[in-house]
Amino acid sequence: MFKEDKLNEIKKERQRWEEETLPKFKNRDAKFVTVSSKPIKPLYTPEDIENLDYQEDLSFPAEYPYTRGVQGNMYRGRLWTMRQFAGFGTAKQTNERYKYLLKHGQTGLSVAFDMPTIMGYDSDHPRSVGEVGRCGVAIDSLADMEVLFDGIPLEKVTTSMTINAPAAILWCMYIATAEKQGVPSTQIGGTIQNDILKEYIAQKSWIFPPKPSMRLITDIFKYACEHVPRWNTVSISGYHIREAGSTAAQELAFTLADGFAYVEAGMNAGLDVDQFAPRLSFFFNAHIDFFEEIAKYRAARRIWARKMKEKYGAKDPRSLLMRFHTQTAGCSLTAQQPENNIVRTAFEALSAVLGGTQSLHTNSMDEVLALPSEKAVRIALRTQQLIAHETGVPNTIDPLAGSYFVEALTDELEREAEEYFRRVDELGGVLEAIDQGFFQYEIADAAYRYQKEIEENERIIVGVNDFVIEEPLEVELLKIDPETEREQARHLKELRENRDNEKVQKLLAEMQEAAKGEDNLIPYILEAVKAYATEGEIIGAFKEVFGEYKEQPIF
Repeated sequence: MFKEDKLNEIKKERQRWEEETLPKFKNRDAKFVTVSSKPIKPLYTPEDIENLDYQEDLSFPAEYPYTRGVQGNMYRGRLWTMRQFAGFGTAKQTNERYKYLLKHGQTGLSVAFDMPTIMGYDSDHPRSVGEVGRCGVAIDSLADMEVLFDGIPLEKVTTSMTINAPAAILWCMYIATAEKQGVPSTQIGGTIQNDILKEYIAQKSWIFPPKPSMRLITDIFKYACEHVPRWNTVSISGYHIREAGSTAAQELAFTLADGFAYVEAGMNAGLDVDQFAPRLSFFFNAHIDFFEEIAKYRAARRIWARKMKEKYGAKDPRSLLMRFHTQTAGCSLTAQQPENNIVRTAFEALSAVLGGTQSLHTNSMDEVLALPSEKAVRIALRTQQLIAHETGVPNTIDPLAGSYFVEALTDELEREAEEYFRRVDELGGVLEAIDQGFFQYEIADAAYRYQKEIEENERIIVGVNDFVIEEPLEVELLKIDPETEREQARHLKELRENRDNEKVQKLLAEMQEAAKGEDNLIPYILEAVKAYATEGEIIGAFKEVFGEYKEQPIF
């Protein structure tokens, strides 16, 4: 992009500036690094991007390698989907929150499930005691899912469901709910997270061992191709990797490595890459370091497009598109001075928009203390609406392209990611790297470094280790009534008394037999769900065939 003689001239002028002008100005007593502890130079010039090729590395929006965005006109054509993550208590309580959010301008739904649901236990299981409805909504059966979306037309909204190990079951419940509304599965749209690899790496909410877990995922790929074509079958999630303490480069690399593993699994299951790759989506963390995050999203699009084309032979342009949802960083929020979290979230949301996200969730100021109150979640939603309608940011596409700093940072993150891909390949792939604790070690080291910087005051967290004030907490918190758990157990008891139990047992037995063979399991799960078999019963049947995953101790 730059002539050699001009670059030489700039280099000489930079050296002169560093020797003559810069020393006249004193630096603050601070470390100039990103949140990932990447050193930042005082000034970036064309020298830092001298090898950048506009056509090969940037090009135009909606054109390979998609660095500048996956839509030709980005937010001039359509704003990102404003999707507030919500779920608490019973399905009825969460249904009321959804209607509240839709009334206030939310454009997509996002379901947070409680821990028993995430781990595959019914609400009356002994291990569910004290957790029902606490960190999300309790869903035990199709009956709960019907209540959750009562009065919400599923042909008109898209729904994202943050569920992983039991994703196939909750997805089938959603399909059956839509059918009961008169909406065929070909008309529903949304996303199941369904990313089991990042569970083994970071979030630890697994049930089955990797092999049967990957089978369920490829069965979903196959079924969706024919029956649910508008559904994103995996949301490959860097968010939880980052929340566990990774750097931006690790989030980028480990997320994409997982994505490539899913592509290879689908192809090994006999699918053409272009059959399922267009319905893969991603989920990234919007952390507090503004420019590092923007560069991360741009690098992610470019890496994905190049690998899909050059390594996996994808021919459908849609297979090359990295479409992603973003959520602001929960780990950046503080219990101290929680109102400051409104500002943190605004900066993080702005970085996601400038980075070209397709969908966005903004955290509420009180989430570090409890599930969001109505007031807090409304402020979080208004944050997105302010960016969309008042800042002018959506008016042009990829406005930071060409910035010497942003382009240099994008290139550096891509280089770091490629080095991680090389190391993972040397270990034998993602599953082998998980077994050897590679990802876990890398994340633990990064998390330790970050915490040490805070404790030694090398990194300032406002309200935590500087600018501290003593004041009583005056934020109204949402509290879950213990009666919620008893109510959910009563509904479950009534369900089991009133359904056709003989039919349920027959369908569970047929599903188990299919699990022992090679049939696609989704039709069997769907039939069991429609008969009101509970999530816990279906998971229990699979455990008898697949077993349970036990993490390898690492010392």
